[in-house]
Amino acid sequence: MKESFRWGKDNNSVVFSAPFFNEIFLQGDIMAEIKDFNCTYDNSAGIHEEVTAGLGLVFPDAYLHAESMAVLALALKRHDGAAFCELPFCHTVEAEAMGGVINYGNEKAGPRAKEYICSSAEELLKLPEIDFTKGRICEVLKACRILREQGEHVVLQVSGPFTILNALIDPRHVFKAMRKRPELMKEVFFKLGEEIFRFVEEAKKCGVELISYADSSGGVNILGPKMAQQVVEDFTYHFLKRIEGAADSGTIILLCPKTTFALLGTEKAELEDMELPGPVYYGEACIHMIGKARFAGQMCIKNVGYRLENGMFKAVVLR
Repeated sequence: MKESFRWGKDNNSVVFSAPFFNEIFLQGDIMAEIKDFNCTYDNSAGIHEEVTAGLGLVFPDAYLHAESMAVLALALKRHDGAAFCELPFCHTVEAEAMGGVINYGNEKAGPRAKEYICSSAEELLKLPEIDFTKGRICEVLKACRILREQGEHVVLQVSGPFTILNALIDPRHVFKAMRKRPELMKEVFFKLGEEIFRFVEEAKKCGVELISYADSSGGVNILGPKMAQQVVEDFTYHFLKRIEGAADSGTIILLCPKTTFALLGTEKAELEDMELPGPVYYGEACIHMIGKARFAGQMCIKNVGYRLENGMFKAVVLR
C-alpha cells in the first residue's frame, strides 16, 4: 500500500498521506458538523419557452454546436437579467466525454444521462481521458470563446466526481465500493478530479473568467455527515488546493454553497470579509472579485436575484 499519493503534474501537484486507503469512515474521531444548503434559486432551471421562441433554434441540435449554444446562453442571460452567460446547460458534458451515453432532451428538458456504462470501480478506472478537441465538450469551450469575444462574462459549470459518476454508474455501486473498496474509489475520485482540472485549464485558454464548481450529488443530505466529512478530508480539500492555482488574476472559482458548508464544517476553510463598492447582486460581486479572491461560495451563482445589501463579499479561504 502506498505511503502517500501524488496527484497532478509539475508545479500543480499535491502530495498527501493515504489514511483513506485504510478505512473510509472515521473511527473514534469527533464528527464535523456540516450544514446543508437548500437549493431554491428561481432563475432558469431549464429552458423557458419564451426564451427559445424566435431564436430559430432546433432542439436538441442546439445543445450540440458552439454557435447555437452561444445564442441560447446569451438569450438566457437576458431573460434572467444576469450579469453573465452560463454554460453548459446540463451536468453531463464531462461524463459524455469519457464515454457516457446521453439523452440530449429537447427545448424544455436539457441533456441527461440515458444509461449506465459501468458497473464497478475497476471499469471506471479504465475510462479514457477527455479529448477536448472533439465532441460536445469541445463545442462548449468554443461557445465560451465566442461569448468572451463578444464581451460577455462567462460562467463555466464544472461538475464534481459524484455528479459525473451519476451519468456513468448506478450510485448503489459507488456507495458499495466506498464501503468495501475505498482504495479503488480514492483512485476513481482523483482520476475524475484530474479531468475536471484539465477542463478548467482548457476553459481558461478560451478566456473564461468564472469557474463554477458544484457536486450536489455528493452533498451531506445524500452522503450523510460521516461520509461527507471523509470525502472532504480525502478528496475535496486536496482537489481544491490544487485547483486554487487556477484562480489567478483573471479567474475566480465559484463554489456551490454545499461545498462551502462542507469545507467550513470540517474546518478546512474560513470566510474572509471583503468590501465591495456598495450593494450589488451576487453575480456582479463575483465579477468584481476576479483577481482579488480565489474562491466565492456564499450563495449559488444561479440565484441571480440574490443581492449583497451590506456591500460585503465573503471569500472562501482554504486553510
